[in-house]
Amino acid sequence: MPLARSLSMTSLNGLPQWEDEDLPVEDLLLFEVSWEVTNKVGGIYTVIQTKAKITADEWGENYFLIGPYFEHNVKTQVEACEPPNPAVKKAMDTIKGQGCQVFFGRWLIEGSPYVLLFDIGSAAWNLDRWKGEFWDVSNIGIPFHDREANDAVILGSLTAWFLKELSCQFDDKPNIIAHFHEWQAGVGLILARSQKLPVATIFTTHATLLGRYLCAASIDFYNNLDQFDIDKEAGERQIYHRYCMERASVHCAHVFTTVSQITAIEAEHMLKRNPDVVTPNGLNIKKFSAMHEFQNLHSMYKARIQEFIRGHFYGHLDFSLEKTLFFFIAGRYEFSNKGADMFLEALSRLNFLLRVHKSDVTVVVFFIMPAKTNNFNVETLKGQAVRKQLWDTAQSVKEKFGKKLYNALLKGEIPDLNKILDRDDITIMKRAIFSTQRHCLPPVTTHNMIDDGNDPILNTIRRIGLFNNRTDRVKVILHPEFLSSTSPLLPLDYEEFVRGCHLGVFPSYYEPWGYTPAECTVMGIPSVTTNLSGFGCFMQEHVADPAAYGIYIVDRRFRSPDESCNQLTQILYGFCQQSRRQRIIQRNRTERLSDLLDWRYLGRYYMHARHLALSRAFPDKFEMEPSAPPKTEGFRYPRPSSVPPSPSVSQHSSPHHSEEEDEDEDERYDEDEEAERDRQNIKSPFSLGVLPQGKKQQHGEYRN
Repeated sequence: MPLARSLSMTSLNGLPQWEDEDLPVEDLLLFEVSWEVTNKVGGIYTVIQTKAKITADEWGENYFLIGPYFEHNVKTQVEACEPPNPAVKKAMDTIKGQGCQVFFGRWLIEGSPYVLLFDIGSAAWNLDRWKGEFWDVSNIGIPFHDREANDAVILGSLTAWFLKELSCQFDDKPNIIAHFHEWQAGVGLILARSQKLPVATIFTTHATLLGRYLCAASIDFYNNLDQFDIDKEAGERQIYHRYCMERASVHCAHVFTTVSQITAIEAEHMLKRNPDVVTPNGLNIKKFSAMHEFQNLHSMYKARIQEFIRGHFYGHLDFSLEKTLFFFIAGRYEFSNKGADMFLEALSRLNFLLRVHKSDVTVVVFFIMPAKTNNFNVETLKGQAVRKQLWDTAQSVKEKFGKKLYNALLKGEIPDLNKILDRDDITIMKRAIFSTQRHCLPPVTTHNMIDDGNDPILNTIRRIGLFNNRTDRVKVILHPEFLSSTSPLLPLDYEEFVRGCHLGVFPSYYEPWGYTPAECTVMGIPSVTTNLSGFGCFMQEHVADPAAYGIYIVDRRFRSPDESCNQLTQILYGFCQQSRRQRIIQRNRTERLSDLLDWRYLGRYYMHARHLALSRAFPDKFEMEPSAPPKTEGFRYPRPSSVPPSPSVSQHSSPHHSEEEDEDEDERYDEDEEAERDRQNIKSPFSLGVLPQGKKQQHGEYRN
């Protein structure tokens, strides 16, 4: 038996390095399998798409993605080409020869990874036989009416068939690693293990099936994790077969991973296996980076949102836009899971606090959650038309005024301001003022909702009475459609809209990761999250004082809903009390946290999972060093030296701050000094360079 090579966490082009010799690049092939390869369904698409560049840079021509073929996706996203690896081409040709269509090409995203797409429809004639084979190896029966599960069987059977044809061509190497995402891809893993294919397998769950169903039913999920009768709950929801597919995939995999610590706890109880590695989700930061222009971008897009507000609230614009803050919540319309219920209740309490303390701050809150609508609300469209008409009127009067003033100054005269505007100008302006009169309140929704009587957001707004009255300091706007730069109402893309807001609020009850607050962070926008979201737990581990960096974490795990709602209300009220300078300082700090979410750093956890899978699948060839696992708690941003502008540190009874306070803060705050210290904190434990020859990593290498 040959000596086992010792795996360490150093890398060259992303591939493992051995203490005795380098493993040639061609000795490893990596396949990632997911239903969302080139096929956007949910958040897994974002994970795979953003991670593709760093993985392709590491693995080069040996990295392949496997997914389903959909013609409308392929036409716009994939460039056809021939497989660079002859073994891959031969395996594809074998499958094609049996009547199943396979498409190969480059996915036109950053990194341009190779994709291998199976046409599910062309292989559907094998479904009954494959379902029978799946039953023989797993005793899991798939109902004929569950289209999604049937498609998963076809994709999984084709994947296992491909891996079998591929591995048959190799005697000893290259070694194959196959990484499967979610239960839809898990059938391929189960079949590969049952056929004893020489493949190192990894399974990642981004959210457990049963967890999502239970939380959507408003059950106290996290306090009863050990109390659920799992089989009974899955059966009552008619997803028992899907749950069995997910659980079998978890237990068959050499390495099981989840995306966050909170999902790891959930998986331990729902799927009965502790994850081997937690693989946090990252972002390709280059996509969002605006260097230090991000403050300018905030001002620019805030002005665009203010224009929308001028139209939406015409006739009721009795508040100062310079003292108006924009909050928002965005995502799938899951009223309880996404925390919209708690957010609305907190807004009602915030409105009371602002009114009682006679605050001059106004908060406009956007709900960007797609729902079924007929079309734009007529009153909303009218508001934008009135705004444009007023702008045109003001421009024409200004032009006439400017000419008269210019001519008077040329003559060396000071114009008589009572005569510089004639009767026609006064009449035009009076008509413009009369056109802004409104006999109804500004609408709380921008669209005509289908079945608005049963809409949970609108029903809650009716209950708490946030109807955009003049006396309300909190105004609410439901935008039940994804944002678009071509919209006649709010012509902004999502990224532009986020940059223009002051705070993103995501008090989720069930959120395995949470890309929305992560996207806010990399754009320098503070956000509210919870300790039940993967992102919130991640930030608690890595940042000593998250609130100082603009990451407010609501405790929804160990507090009652009312206590959590009060905490959220205090966070929002404290944010309203900040001065403009404090918000600028906080945005600078928030933007610096983006390094924490970069795949260049978080990719190491996927790397470790692959190393671990190799050592378990091929123990005679690969040996994992016991000190190798990277620790997610191994690096922390310290609390800033200056007093953080957050409500967790100081609560003021008034939103006004004295000049002395601002001058004192100027002395304490040094942007360059803080930024340099933060750069050291993120870069030091994340050096991914190759270790000098012969040097071994010591235990605790990844801790500060």
